[in-house]
Amino acid sequence: MGITAMIPDMTIGQMMTEATSRWGEIWDPRATRMTVLLMCPRKERKMMELHGDMIEHGQPVVTVFHRPRAEAHLLEEQGFDPRSSSSQFVNLATADLGPWMQQLVNNEGWLRSSLSLSSTPFSVGLPSQRPFEAVQTLCFRHPSLPPLEQYFLPFPAESLPGKCFVSLPRRAAAEMARQQAEVLGVGRLEKPKPPAPEPAPDPQPDPVKEAPPAQPDVEAPAPMETPEPPADDEQVAVPLPPKAAPTPAEVPVPLPTAPSDEASVEPPAGQTENIELPEVVEEEPEISELETELRAFFQELIDAGVEPSAFMDDPRWEDISERAVAEGLETWPILLQMTAMG
Repeated sequence: MGITAMIPDMTIGQMMTEATSRWGEIWDPRATRMTVLLMCPRKERKMMELHGDMIEHGQPVVTVFHRPRAEAHLLEEQGFDPRSSSSQFVNLATADLGPWMQQLVNNEGWLRSSLSLSSTPFSVGLPSQRPFEAVQTLCFRHPSLPPLEQYFLPFPAESLPGKCFVSLPRRAAAEMARQQAEVLGVGRLEKPKPPAPEPAPDPQPDPVKEAPPAQPDVEAPAPMETPEPPADDEQVAVPLPPKAAPTPAEVPVPLPTAPSDEASVEPPAGQTENIELPEVVEEEPEISELETELRAFFQELIDAGVEPSAFMDDPRWEDISERAVAEGLETWPILLQMTAMG
């Protein structure tokens, strides 16, 4: 799951520039990224702000909302009511697009299309704007909203100032995504390097050869030496085998195929032993009585078909909410989790 934080007075472009210094090891500068437009009903904006808390994603996700004001009539001319919707620009790694949209598309029926992001005409009279070339952008919208062909902005999407919502992945999830991208070569700006060759097995010692039997009655030169011819007045000496040379009975000769009955024999080269690891049992976190009551309250409304945006209209909500604040219990993540599971 992600961890969402809000940073005021920022743009997506500024966050990308400061990404390495802000997020360090969990930021992969080689991952390819994209910016998409999400359009949801105005009442569901709060849930979209915290959407990353319920998603397993590998890289940080930066989002910013935009509300058409002076240019709102340009959308109304296309049959789209900007007052009933919220527009969210989402910058994320391409590998995280599927997990980010899976629950919205499969469970809530969000629709996918493309639209043109265009610069607001100067005739609208905005106090400040920067023209830019129109670009085709991937768009996902709630099924209750009509399609839109052209969306107008005073600045490029990455330069829109406002509140940036940053969803940071768990460190383990980020490391797993980085390793998978390196192995599969998916969503990378450069091709992965080939894996390093496996080290060669250690060479085995040569078997000890039997020494030839000693023959004391036969003349033989010392090994690796050529005797000089004797002088006329010298007696010819017959060299004897060195005293330290082991006899055939003393030299150990390994048997190539004779297995040992002892359990400490090492396995042959190229084979590994199967070692049983102790089973790790993860302890489930304890749930307080208040959280149990809160989950039962949410589940009752979910089973009754009540929309999540109307949960706060229930008369029991005020009492539960006050007690949750007193105990420091976060209610929004629990609501998002249960509605996503439902």
